[in-house]
Amino acid sequence: MDYGSFALVSPPAIYGSELLTWVLLGLALYWGAVVALQNAGRLPDYIGTQGPILTFHTKRGRELLDRLARPKRFWRAWSNLGVGIALVVMVGMFVFLLQASMSALSSPQPATSAVRQPRNILVIPGVNDFLPLSATPGIVFGLLVGLVVHEGGHGLLCRVEDIEIDSMGIAMLAILPVGAFVEPDQESSKAASRGGQTRMFAAGVTNNFAVTILAFALLFGPIVGAIGVAPGAAVGGVAPDSPAAEAGIQPNDRITAVDGTPVEGNEELAERVEASQGEQMTVELNGEETVTVDRALSVTAAMDDGPTGLSTGDKILAVDGQSIATERGFFDAVGDDGRVTLTIEPADGGERVERTVPIGAAVSVVDGEPLAAETGPTDETFVITRFDGERVHNYEQLGSLLEETEPGQEATVTGYFGEEQRTYTVTLDNNPRTGSGFLGIQANPGTSGVTVSDIGVQLYPAGEYLALLGGNGDSPFGPITDTFLGQIGIALFLPIFGVIGLMPFNFAGFTGGIQSFYEVQGALGAFGDGTVFLLANLLFWTGWINVQLGFFNCIPAFPLDGGHILRTSTEAVVSRLPIDATRGMVRVVTTTVGVTMLVSFLLMLFGPQLFGG
Repeated sequence: MDYGSFALVSPPAIYGSELLTWVLLGLALYWGAVVALQNAGRLPDYIGTQGPILTFHTKRGRELLDRLARPKRFWRAWSNLGVGIALVVMVGMFVFLLQASMSALSSPQPATSAVRQPRNILVIPGVNDFLPLSATPGIVFGLLVGLVVHEGGHGLLCRVEDIEIDSMGIAMLAILPVGAFVEPDQESSKAASRGGQTRMFAAGVTNNFAVTILAFALLFGPIVGAIGVAPGAAVGGVAPDSPAAEAGIQPNDRITAVDGTPVEGNEELAERVEASQGEQMTVELNGEETVTVDRALSVTAAMDDGPTGLSTGDKILAVDGQSIATERGFFDAVGDDGRVTLTIEPADGGERVERTVPIGAAVSVVDGEPLAAETGPTDETFVITRFDGERVHNYEQLGSLLEETEPGQEATVTGYFGEEQRTYTVTLDNNPRTGSGFLGIQANPGTSGVTVSDIGVQLYPAGEYLALLGGNGDSPFGPITDTFLGQIGIALFLPIFGVIGLMPFNFAGFTGGIQSFYEVQGALGAFGDGTVFLLANLLFWTGWINVQLGFFNCIPAFPLDGGHILRTSTEAVVSRLPIDATRGMVRVVTTTVGVTMLVSFLLMLFGPQLFGG
């Protein structure tokens, strides 16, 4: 069956092997039931099957499309604009997939990398590691909006170009909507001009991009403008067996006071804890209850196989024999020493141990970049302790120093590979994002690959995320978010920011308990926090899903819209060449591009597993 243009939505994958087993079993039973009903002739005429997918067909709605299609000149102009946009995006997607596949072959990432797992390419909450189940309403709403406007655009342009519609409908995998379709009449479709066919195929992605712009404009404008950061330090995570965990502090709590002194935001928590006296302190949570917390420096996150050997939940009791209980006390005790001896109380309750480790910014050296030109290719973690003469205790300090440099500047870099100290003189390249000097490193946040907290909490950057969405505050990415398109570009990566190391947590909308970090203000406050957060989530995921649908359907391969646009465009070009054009010539071009895209897409998904470590 030819669906004309099909708005594809990827089928679900599974997070967790046990859940995978149950879902695969359920799908097998479901598919068996579909086959049995089909063989018994029990499926109604309006239900078709494509493997395990059921397609529901209807002819209703064609009269509405006829009425909407009356201003044909307007819709043709709108779709001509969409054709131009689609062609640009098609070329961009072709180049992107080729580069992604070549990257998988030449520099494969570890097969265990969460971002590169195939399941995390899919927009299924609870299945994709980065999309919590609490985001489901917004994702489903955005998906339905995307499917309706996409296929509605195809149907509308069918009538504008006098192409008859046999049926319209939706495709379901069990209870999941995985696609929608408009089925044009084959004879009238062939009779339409190439330009008419191209406009029809481009109409869906044009509408998706228009909805993206509208949704994000409303989100970045009046909705986020009515949201502010609630007072207190936002607790995003609590280290196991830490003083905070033992006191009953939980993720999504706000620390609003320490020893009776108010805490207005994340940046004040360390000062309040440092000012506290004694081995214990009182901590007020959410402005309501007070708990007693022991003072101890705990590891809240640690890189795998890091240079310190520390694990989440470990406590650092002393530096070179000097007892410490706070983050500031830790750095004061380290001072200018590149390597120090830590006294550690393991999270598993074992005996205290002493370990001599480097203290600085733990980075991976990127091949082919300025630092690698001096160190040579290496997979070993490099702990930078000094940059251009300045002491570096963590990656944040190194990042600040790099922002003050300029491309072409020479800088000295001192650090440790294992126990060996080395110093390099590096000529910095240009950082295209900031315009400052570029060293060529991959960051591991925190100190020597670990983050520590005075009481064992990891703070959620509520203000930074709000600024990235157009709210008040300083954006952590500088001028890139000063433009509307830049904000959209950043918003597309928010759900995986924590995984790729740009922020300590992912952002999947105002869901999953993080609403407690925000409050609604201004005129929209009359509608209540729940209503405003719901609108924000619906707009965020509607914009996010629609731009994904638009880009995905612009891949120049069948049965996507890009494949059909490629065919009609190739026919138009070949027909103007001073040769005896044949249908076979067009087929060679479209097949070659389509197969190239399919292979590139598979390599992008599975290349790390095939060629990675």
